[in-house]
Amino acid sequence: MSTWLITGCSTGLGRALAEAVLARGHNVVATARDVSALEGIGSAVPDRVLLTRLDVTDDGQIAAAVRAGTDRFGAIDVLVNNAGYGYRAAVEEGDDQDVQRLFATHVFGTVATIKAVLPQMRARRSGGIVNLSSIGARITPAGSGYYSAVKAAVEGLTGALRREVESLGITVMVVEPGGFRTDFAGRSLTQSSTVIEDYVETAGKRRKEVDTVHGTQPGDPAKGAEAIITALEATDTPELLVIGRDAVSNYRAVLTAQLESLEQWREVSENTGFDDQS
Repeated sequence: MSTWLITGCSTGLGRALAEAVLARGHNVVATARDVSALEGIGSAVPDRVLLTRLDVTDDGQIAAAVRAGTDRFGAIDVLVNNAGYGYRAAVEEGDDQDVQRLFATHVFGTVATIKAVLPQMRARRSGGIVNLSSIGARITPAGSGYYSAVKAAVEGLTGALRREVESLGITVMVVEPGGFRTDFAGRSLTQSSTVIEDYVETAGKRRKEVDTVHGTQPGDPAKGAEAIITALEATDTPELLVIGRDAVSNYRAVLTAQLESLEQWREVSENTGFDDQS
C-alpha cells in the first residue's frame, strides 16, 4: 500500500485518479482549493483518504498538506501535480497578470510541491512523481500559446528531474493528455478580456463563446486515470505518457512534420561550424 498526494482533485482527471488509486487499495491525500469540492471522494474507505485544502501557489498550504499526509499515513510515496486550468488568448491579447497567475499555478506551483516532497523521497530512496502536461505543449494551437508555454516548461522540468533522481530510486513521468471529458473546456477555462479583431480567424475561433468542444471530448477520465497508474507502476515507466487516441494521432503528426523539416533544412543547419583548417 502506498500513499498518493494528488493536487486538483475537485473534478476531471484529478478526481478520477484519486478514485482509481483508492480502488487499488492505496491511500490518497486528495487536495483542492475548495475542500467542499472533494466531498464524496473515498467515502466508502474513510480510513484511506485525507481531504485537504491546497492552493499550489501558497507555499504554506503546500507544506501543511504534505505534513498532514505524512502525519496521517507515514509518508508521501507518489506526488501527482495535476492542479491547473486553461487559458486562451492570442499572444498579443494576453493580460500580464493572467499570464503570471498561469505560470504561478502550473510551473512554480509544480516546482514548490516537488521540493516539498523530494526530501523524504530521497531519504527513503523511493517514490514517484507524475506531472500533468497537455498535448497542447506539442501542437501549440493558436489561442493557447500561454497554456502551451507553461506545459512545455513542465515537460522540460520533468525531463531534467527524471535524470537527477532516477539513480536515487525515484520514478518521474510526465503525462500528455488529449481531450478528456472534464471541466477543462468549461468551468476551468479562462481567457483574456482583450479581443483584437485581427485574430478573430485564428485565436478567436477558440474563445469560450464560440467553442463547442466542452462535453464532447473523446477521452474517458476513468480510463485515463487507469493508464497513468499502470504506467507509473510498470517496471519500465515511460518518461512521457501520451493518453488519448487524439493525442497519439496529433503527437505522431507533429513528430513526422518536425522530422521532415529537420531533413529539409539539414544542410543549412549543419553548415554552421568552423571551417576545417586541418
